[in-house]
Amino acid sequence: MPARPQRRRGVSRLTIGATVLAACVGAAVAGSALPAGAETGHHGHGGRTVDVQLLSFNDFHGNLEPPQGSSGTVEELQPDGTKKAVPAGGVEYLAQSLRTARKGHPYSVTAAAGDLVGASPLLSGLFHDEPTVEAMNKLGLDVTSVGNHEFDEGRAELTRLQKGGCHPKDGCYEDGKTFRGADFPYLTANVTDEKTGRPLLRPYTVWKHKGVKIGFIGVTLEGTPDIVTADGVKGLKFHDEVETINKYAKVLDKQGVKAIVALIHEGGLPASTSYNYHCDSPGPGWGSPQASSPGGGISGPITEIAKHVTPRVDALVTGHTHQAYACTIPDPSGRPRTVTSAASYGKLYTDTTLTYDRRTRDIVRTSVTAPGAVNHVVDRTQPKAADMTALISRWNKLAAPVAGRPVGHIAADIAGRGAGAPESPLGDVIADAQLEATKASDKGGAQLALMNPGGIRSDLAYPASGSEGDGVVTYGEAFTVQPFTNMMNVVDLTGAQLLTALQQQVSGPNEASPKILQVSGGLTYTLDLTRKGADRVIKDTVKLNGAALDPAKTYRVAMNEFLAGGGDGFPAFKDGKNKYVGPSDLDAFTGYLTAHSSKEQPLTPPKADRIAVVK
Repeated sequence: MPARPQRRRGVSRLTIGATVLAACVGAAVAGSALPAGAETGHHGHGGRTVDVQLLSFNDFHGNLEPPQGSSGTVEELQPDGTKKAVPAGGVEYLAQSLRTARKGHPYSVTAAAGDLVGASPLLSGLFHDEPTVEAMNKLGLDVTSVGNHEFDEGRAELTRLQKGGCHPKDGCYEDGKTFRGADFPYLTANVTDEKTGRPLLRPYTVWKHKGVKIGFIGVTLEGTPDIVTADGVKGLKFHDEVETINKYAKVLDKQGVKAIVALIHEGGLPASTSYNYHCDSPGPGWGSPQASSPGGGISGPITEIAKHVTPRVDALVTGHTHQAYACTIPDPSGRPRTVTSAASYGKLYTDTTLTYDRRTRDIVRTSVTAPGAVNHVVDRTQPKAADMTALISRWNKLAAPVAGRPVGHIAADIAGRGAGAPESPLGDVIADAQLEATKASDKGGAQLALMNPGGIRSDLAYPASGSEGDGVVTYGEAFTVQPFTNMMNVVDLTGAQLLTALQQQVSGPNEASPKILQVSGGLTYTLDLTRKGADRVIKDTVKLNGAALDPAKTYRVAMNEFLAGGGDGFPAFKDGKNKYVGPSDLDAFTGYLTAHSSKEQPLTPPKADRIAVVK
């Protein structure tokens, strides 16, 4: 349970810069001295203070083309309290949005908070995310932290994305062209080599422009090894986010860099999923700056991190939870500090004003009524960035022979990541596909299959994404849903071990944010969310094909290799015996779609009624 937010009487909102006008007026009325930097009133190159525009985003995940289904919309809270789904995202529009936002801002820096790549759609994933790095170079990204997905293919591949060079197995994708790597630094402050103790890549960087210096420290969540395959993090140690940021903030301070921004691939959960929800309000509010309660509208890991990161850090740009928020959370000295996140897939970007004092070389944190950090929609009504359109076209030509192949037909949208419920229709389809691929006695002998919800990256949308026609599922679309190509494992688990695994969905590291496994047909149980911890899974209701789960009996259980290794907070699966390695999860998925659908008889969305949920 996160600590209660501190209320500060007489402070409507404290933001990063924006303007010192409100503070000046308040000081004049009180007859006190003006705050630092307020005596000139100038924010240009010649004045004491200058406004630096910080543009930021996170969790892009290689979504060069506009995401489909619910993955490609943001929820907008309307003045009358209703909510509206707004189509958003796509690098053609993200680049255009950022370039438009930069106009009139001579001091502008663009940063990201990790997971730019990994779990990417086919257009990027097929080429080991080289297209996304190229796009980030073109749109002017200055710096990013790493996220957990930057380690999906291991440290050597992350290093290649930074430094360039052709892929060691697949080689160069275009004749006469060698991948040049990222023009921007990937920051890995809390990721060190087990042997040397040194950060894998640079821990921090300093952005400089016309005498202005801002330091950036980049970290990923300490729990990265729990959500990445063992091979991906082999030879690396992941350290505490707060301790690492505070360590390098001191280093920067000693170098004379007083203005510091932390890029943290860990996030929070706002009280509302609407991007324009006023996060500092304890209740729903449409863009209202009134009734400020720093941190009152957000919970989750970032709240405790923010409360303990040194006051030397002036702003926190975060990610990982794929949520949208622009909040203030008190730092250890009790002063509210801006904490932001821009959802995911390039659907939003955050515009934060950092007022830099040239004399102190630090950021002026000023109490003002207007928010200094705002999330903006990357809407699809604006013109496309022509260079991004050309980039997408070029890579699409290379991907076309693979991406456009039809693998199935659906009768309507099948919701996966956007289902908004513990059990999703697409989760049922995937679990059924995994069971079918491994149930034969010579293919593992599985009796049930379990799928981690985080591995389902999108929905299957009925409208055509190209020229394939409505209802046609292409290989590229299936890849977008299942991009990891994890190998299927089938293991022996006792009924008692299986029950423990189900309880781990809602207990231990998953208690605060449950990870409900998607189950194959025949496995049923009741999930009572009114209870706490492991008791949320009602033991007596767990049944397989109508028979009660026998604690002493051995069951053959199929799952991807990530889950089998204890990933996502499921250590019970590591105790599985007699492992059989089957096809990839993607092959299981595409094979199932082909076998169970046709143009004449498309696949209909399942009812998603295997888990009875009590709220």
